[in-house]
Amino acid sequence: MPLIIMCGFPCSGKTRRVVELKEYFEKNTERKVHVVGDGTLGIERNAMYADSQSEKSVRGALRAEVERKVSKDDIVILDSLNYIKGYRYELFCLIKHTQTPHCLVYCLTSAEVSSAWNTHRDVDEQYTQEILDALVLRFEAPDSRNRWDSPLFTIQKEDTLQFEAISDAILKRKAPPPNQSTQSQPLSSTNFLYELDKVTQDVLMAILNSQKTSVPGDVIAVPGATEKIELTRSLNMVELRKLRRQFISYTKTHPTENIGHIANMFVQYLNKSIH
Repeated sequence: MPLIIMCGFPCSGKTRRVVELKEYFEKNTERKVHVVGDGTLGIERNAMYADSQSEKSVRGALRAEVERKVSKDDIVILDSLNYIKGYRYELFCLIKHTQTPHCLVYCLTSAEVSSAWNTHRDVDEQYTQEILDALVLRFEAPDSRNRWDSPLFTIQKEDTLQFEAISDAILKRKAPPPNQSTQSQPLSSTNFLYELDKVTQDVLMAILNSQKTSVPGDVIAVPGATEKIELTRSLNMVELRKLRRQFISYTKTHPTENIGHIANMFVQYLNKSIH
């Protein structure tokens, strides 16, 4: 199923746009439309976003639900904040693996507008102001220069959805090519696994060495990566090794087509996991 990923601040009009998209595709195509989102999981937003582990579990559940439904036939719309670029990259890897197109619909609002819209919701559906402010602060805006954020459709509150352009993006555009590693070389490729092991180990050692002279709030540069570790707290070897094992396990099933990207991917994964 072609995948439409919604993105935006809390209370930025994402679900309203999802309804519009669902109605359009059901009226103008013979495809079924499946909506996956926070609402379909029946979660309590404030409790979930207040706890990083709960939030990570929910993101994993949403990704798993998308993976179950995604194919080459119907349409899946992911209705959630999707505010972490590393998570959007994971979704991009997923659609590459299943060989289906995707696009990103970014509902752009100001923090003030989102806050005002939040107060108009039913009380049991409102975010607390503290949670809303924190999510706005953590939001990583999509960038069409990133292949995982492209094609990108930015919609402001007064705009009409670009239905035809979105339809063309997911129904007429070719799916992104699968990673070369998954096509022409086994995942046990000696060079790939060697680089994966070496690069991730080098990053771990750089973090441990830098922590000797760093304090929470510092930014750590690591070898081979343009992105930096955002040190929000002290990290011990046990935790870092566990995260490294998880990343290696994930990357073996979603190998990158460019070994030079491993360091940046690992840094993104660590930043997402330790916050």
